[in-house]
Parts: sequence; structure tokens; C-alpha cells
Amino acid sequence: MLLEAACPAPVCGVDEAGRGPLAGPVCAAAVILDPNHIPAGLNDSKKLTAKQRDALEFEIKARAVAFSVAFATVEEIAELNILHATGLAMCRAVEGLSIQPVFALVDGNYRFKLPCDIKTVVGGDGISSSIAAASVLAKTARDRLMVEMDLVHPGYGFASHKGYGAPTHMEAIRRLGPSPIHRLGWAPFKTALEEA
Repeated sequence: MLLEAACPAPVCGVDEAGRGPLAGPVCAAAVILDPNHIPAGLNDSKKLTAKQRDALEFEIKARAVAFSVAFATVEEIAELNILHATGLAMCRAVEGLSIQPVFALVDGNYRFKLPCDIKTVVGGDGISSSIAAASVLAKTARDRLMVEMDLVHPGYGFASHKGYGAPTHMEAIRRLGPSPIHRLGWAPFKTALEEA
């Protein structure tokens, strides 16, 4: 909590999940942690197993002062582009907090427009407890949604690859064509289709 201690309180950590996939929404989370009740084992969600993330999700929600998770849809990604859709999801997450922060620590180097002052932190999910907590909540929420989407749009394997460009995903697109949750207007999707 060294970064958090240097910021005006209350301070939230903000991170996203799902900027890179070919399908599904982008998700963001904002978390205000209690410095006296930091869940053990917090880290960048990509460095944790699914089981560790699920356990930490429970701990974060039980111990946090406030938390919020929000999405930007596939349609919003198409309309705004992925960068601005990510900012929209982050803004929604911060606005959804039950306690409004005066400062936000945001993973990465892009200064999204949020309803409070911000500091960008490259690699923040590895050095800020609040950003790491947000990383875990965004990842678990999006993964859960993609498992649900696997039932709504069967055959693509969303439950396993979560919309990323895995070989099984590309094969399913070749076989079935795109689904309603594929990012059809997104350049990486178009490139993947051409390569397929």
C-alpha cells in the first residue's frame, strides 16, 4: 500500500480485463482497500491461477471498503474503439463505487478521463495492492461472463479461451462464422479472419 499511502484518500485502484480478445466485452474494476485488511497473495491476475483468483475475489469483496465492476459492450468497442471503450468501463467502475474516491491509481500509461484525479502506474497490478485487487475482480467477472456466453453461443469454446485467439477459437470461427459477441469491426479480428 505504499503507492496508496502517498495519494489523497480515499484512493482506488483501477484495472481492466479483456482488451485483447476477439470476442466479448471489456471489463474494468475499481477497488478501495482497507490498509489494515489487505488480502494475502494479491498480485497481477495474470500471474495467478483461476483457483487463486476465485479465492482472492471472495477475500477482496469481503474486506474492501468499496468495489465496483463494469463493462463496455462489443457494440461500444465497435463505436468508440477498444481504448476508449476501456476508459468507459473504467469510468463506470469508479462511478459505481459506494464511496467516491478522490484519487485513482490506474494500471498502464494512458490517462483515461475518470471522475477523480488519477495517477497512471505502468505494471501497477504488480506493485499496487489496490490495482492488483481491481485486476482480480475484472478478470474473474469477465471470465464468468464468457463462461455464460459459452452457453448462449455454443461451439466457440468461450468457456475455455474466454474469447482470445486460441487455435480452437479460430477453427470455430472458420466452421461457424462469427457470433454476435465477436468484435467484427475491430482490426485484430479482421486480421485474424484473413489469416484463418
